[in-house]
Amino acid sequence: MEHRILIVEDDADLGNLVRRYLEVKGFGVTLITDGRTAMQELAIGSYAIAVLDVMLPGADGFVLASQIRQAYPSLPFLFLTARRQQADVLKGLSLGADDYMLKPFDVDELVLRIANILRRSGDREKPSQHYVLGDYHFHPQELSLELNGQRRLLTEKESALLEMLCREPGRLLRRTFVLESLWGSADFFNGRSLDVFIGRLRKLLAGDPRLELEVVRGAGFILHTGA
Repeated sequence: MEHRILIVEDDADLGNLVRRYLEVKGFGVTLITDGRTAMQELAIGSYAIAVLDVMLPGADGFVLASQIRQAYPSLPFLFLTARRQQADVLKGLSLGADDYMLKPFDVDELVLRIANILRRSGDREKPSQHYVLGDYHFHPQELSLELNGQRRLLTEKESALLEMLCREPGRLLRRTFVLESLWGSADFFNGRSLDVFIGRLRKLLAGDPRLELEVVRGAGFILHTGA
């Protein structure tokens, strides 16, 4: 089945270059140049993933990401942008982005990152797995974390990371293993991204004091469930 990708990029030359390359790789691609039109397209089309620039005319890519997250919480998206300040990276990830990729970029790496996100998304079609973490109920295939009847939708990467921790409760999950499995490499930039996601999971699990997501500096992470 052909995966459809929505690219939101106001540089027509770059956008068309990426569009043509992704089409050669077997994807269906729609190129949009502004956020307002992108939301209109999402309302009528079915997409597997969105690729967003930050510097867009009118409302920027961060505003667009917030709108996507609210209207289509299960749609994965990544940023492809020249905005490389740490504050920008952290803001993009905090909005729920599954990845944040800097320009200039290697188009083959972009294809690989898209494929990795779509693979994790496809895992949701497998038989449903259910984890009980103290008072929480976690359904990774549904990207769902529930506490006292309140349901929170996770991003693809939040769900994948939490599931890795759930598989080995009370045991050290190696940092390099997480980075290579979910980000593709254990470089510094990906490491900072991982730290952001760990911080987000700690906040999500703060509703049950028996749970602790321990960071073992330089080594990895341990999920303590109090069981």
